[in-house]
Amino acid sequence: MTAPLGRVVLRVGGHEAPATPGPGRALALALADHRHAVAVPMTLGRDPGLASAAAQTIAWAARGGEPGGLLLARPLGTLTHLVGWLRAAVARALLGGGAGRAVLLVAPEGGPDADAELCKAACLAARHLPSGPVEVAFGKGVAEGVDRCRRLGAREIVLVPASLAPPPPPPCAGVRAAGPLLAPAAVEALVRRRAGEAEERWLRDADDGLDITPEHHHHHHHETTGPRALAGSSLRGAVAHGT
Repeated sequence: MTAPLGRVVLRVGGHEAPATPGPGRALALALADHRHAVAVPMTLGRDPGLASAAAQTIAWAARGGEPGGLLLARPLGTLTHLVGWLRAAVARALLGGGAGRAVLLVAPEGGPDADAELCKAACLAARHLPSGPVEVAFGKGVAEGVDRCRRLGAREIVLVPASLAPPPPPPCAGVRAAGPLLAPAAVEALVRRRAGEAEERWLRDADDGLDITPEHHHHHHHETTGPRALAGSSLRGAVAHGT
C-alpha cells in the first residue's frame, strides 16, 4: 500500500494481528527497503506496548536518514473503538437467535492486562443488547468457552473474533464462526486514514510520531494514556460503522 506522496505503508502487528510482522527484526528488515515509509500499529486498543515498540524500531532504522523519512502512525483503534466494534458484531450474531443463542468472543492471548481489557470491553459491548450470553475465550480455550455457554443454556454458539485474527474452526456441532470483526475493506480504509493522518502531522508539525510519552499525548481525551491513547478521537463517530 502507498500513502500520499508515495510513502509506503507498513502494518505492524502484535497479539491482536498475529499474521502481521511485528516490531523488531521483521519491521527493521521491511524498513531497510524503503526510505519513505509510515508504519501503522495494528492494534484495536488491547496492545498498548505495540506503538512504543514500533517507535523504537523505527527510530533505530531512521538513524542517518532524512528527517521525516520514516513515520509512525497512530494505532488502528482504541478500546473505545473496540467496544463499539464488538457491540455491532455481537448484535449481528445474536439477531434473531433468542435466548438459546450465545456469543463467544475469541482472541489470541495477550497477557493478563490485555485479556482483562477484552473481558471489560465484552461486558460493555453486551450491555443493553438482546438476550443471550456473551462469553470470552483466549487462545486454546475455545472448547472450554463453548462448554461455559452450554452450561448457561445455549443451544447455538457463535464464535466472534475480537481481534484481527480469524476465529478458530468450530470445535463441535451447534457452533459456527462469524465473519471478521472488521471487514477487510474497513481495515484497509482505517490503515489509509492513519497513514494520511501521520503524513499531515509531519507536514503540519514536523512530528514523526516517534516521541511516544504520556506527556506528549496528554491532549487526547481517552480512558487511557501513553501509547494506548494515540488513536485519538477522530473516529469516535464512526465506531458503530466499523470505519
